[in-house]
Amino acid sequence: MLLDQGGRIYHANRVAHSTFGDALGAVIRHPAVQSVLATLTPETGVVTRVELDVPVRRIVQVTFRKWSERFASDIGWVDGVLAVLEDCSEVEVVDRMRADFVAYASHELRTPLASLIGFIETLQGPASDDPAAQQQFLAVMAAQAARMERLIERLLYLSRVQRLEHMRPNDLVAAQDIMDRLLEDSQILIRSSDAKLILLPTDEDLFFPADEDQIVQVLLNLVENALKYAGSEIEIRVGIVADNGRGVEISVSDNGRGVDTQHVPRLTERFYRVEGRVTASQSGTGLGLAIVKHIVDRHGGRLRIESALGKGMTCRIWLPKAS
Repeated sequence: MLLDQGGRIYHANRVAHSTFGDALGAVIRHPAVQSVLATLTPETGVVTRVELDVPVRRIVQVTFRKWSERFASDIGWVDGVLAVLEDCSEVEVVDRMRADFVAYASHELRTPLASLIGFIETLQGPASDDPAAQQQFLAVMAAQAARMERLIERLLYLSRVQRLEHMRPNDLVAAQDIMDRLLEDSQILIRSSDAKLILLPTDEDLFFPADEDQIVQVLLNLVENALKYAGSEIEIRVGIVADNGRGVEISVSDNGRGVDTQHVPRLTERFYRVEGRVTASQSGTGLGLAIVKHIVDRHGGRLRIESALGKGMTCRIWLPKAS
C-alpha cells in the first residue's frame, strides 16, 4: 500500500484488497502502526507486527519504508510511505492448534480411555469365563471407542476450520443446492429418530458467497444437535431467506425441550455441555456449536441462539452477500 504520512491510504493493490478487505483500515489505525508512522525516517525501514481480534484473530507483519518521491493527494503534494503487508495468521494458527489439540485431546480422551482400560482388565480377570458379562462389556467398550473416534474427528475438523478462518470464501453458492445436500446428507440421522425434517421454501435465484461444504456442515451440526437434545417426535425446520439484499439468514429451529436461558451464551464454547440434558449414550463431543461459530466467523456472519426450557431452540445465522 502507499500511504501519506498521516496514515491515509492513497493506493492499495488488488492483492491487498483481496487478502485483507475491510481489515486494511484496521491495520493502519492500529497503535503500533501509528507509532511507526510518527517516527519513520528516510534512512530506515521498520518492521512491526499487528494483532487484530475483530472479526477474527489475524497476525499481520508490516514493513514500512519512505517512498522515494512525493505524490499528489487530496491535500496536495506529500511525502509517501510504502507499506508491505504479510499475513502470518495461518502460521500462528497452526502453532496454536498443535498446543490446543494436545491439551484438548489429553483432557477429553482421558475418561473414555480409563473406562476402556478398566473393562479390559475386568475381561482379562474376573469376567474371563463369563460370556454374558463379556458381551455387555464389549458393547460398552465399542461405544467408548466410537466416542473417542468422534472426538478426534471433530477436533481435526475444528483445526481445519480455524486454519482457514481468516480467509473469506468467494465462491457463489445457491441456497437451493445447500438445501438439497442437507436433505441428502441428513437421511441417516433422521431415519434413526422419530423426528421430521421440514425444509422451508427457498428462492431458487438466491446466491451468496460461501464455502458450500462448510455451510452444509453447519446445518448438519445444528440438525444433529436438535435430534440429540430435543427428544422424540419433534419437528426441525430449516430455512434460507434473503435479508433485504444485504445478506441471507439461515434458521434451524425445533420444538423440543430447549435449554435454560442462562446456558445460551456458553453453548458455543468448546466442550461445554448442559448437565442432565442427555444420557451417557447420547453424549456428544461438545464441539458441534464451536465448529458452527468458527465457520460463521470465517464467513463474516453472525450466530444468534434463542432457547428457553420447554420452548425448543432456534439458531439464526446471518451471512453477508457479495459486496
